[in-house]
Amino acid sequence: MKLSLVVSVSETKFAAVAFKESYSLAIEKATKWGYDGVELAVRDPAVINVGELKNLLGRYNLEVPALGTGQAYGEEGLSLTSPDGQTREKAKERLKSHVKMASELNSKVIIGLMRGKVSQDSGLEKSLGLLKKSMRDLCDFAMKYNVEFVIEPINRYETNMLNTVDETLEFINGVGRENLKILLDTFHMNIEEPSIFDSIRKARKLIGHVHIADSNRWAPGCGHIDFAGVVNTLNEVGYDGYLSAEILPEPSPDKAGKFNYEYMSKLLVAIHH
Repeated sequence: MKLSLVVSVSETKFAAVAFKESYSLAIEKATKWGYDGVELAVRDPAVINVGELKNLLGRYNLEVPALGTGQAYGEEGLSLTSPDGQTREKAKERLKSHVKMASELNSKVIIGLMRGKVSQDSGLEKSLGLLKKSMRDLCDFAMKYNVEFVIEPINRYETNMLNTVDETLEFINGVGRENLKILLDTFHMNIEEPSIFDSIRKARKLIGHVHIADSNRWAPGCGHIDFAGVVNTLNEVGYDGYLSAEILPEPSPDKAGKFNYEYMSKLLVAIHH
């Protein structure tokens, strides 16, 4: 398993991003601390110079395991289940641009808040139907670019659709596309799952990406989640991808980023001894 840090490439209202200032500075710092990659939160790929970004990443020898897309929902209201058909189409087009960017960076594309919420007019079944149809279209499009989507169960306080690992696994099986996997996030799992470890085991073959944050959304080691247990269980099910820190910049961005790396790298070393 490797470690990455979530970095926003544009200004964002979203709190759980360790670095929001200059992403080139964040990339430089992540390298200095020892990270293998940076997960990039990207609102709109059209405003990013991907060539420049690739040069920067190449200079520091960093990978981009995944692209976060939630800012397009948070800042622009784009969602795949909006009652408005035009908004849904815009959301799909935006995600297709994420797919193209991901293919250049060898990244996965995250579906988090961009799935939207169940509105009173639509109801859960209709919303899930809209989401399923969109995800089939998007997965088919992404297949041509050899890109994988990862969908994240998010806690009930942030959305009212696909809150648990069980619900999300059922949804993924219903979509029936090989390039759709699950993203496990320890912060959300701590709220929704009876046992984080059992849920990791249930998801085993479908885990595409992992977000780490402690129970208070600070860096691992600052709350009460058993990260040694998390790492051991992920190792047990054969996950060898990234553990990406989606954490609050507390007590400061630098301290959060550095502490997360030091804390998690010790746990990763321990599983190999």
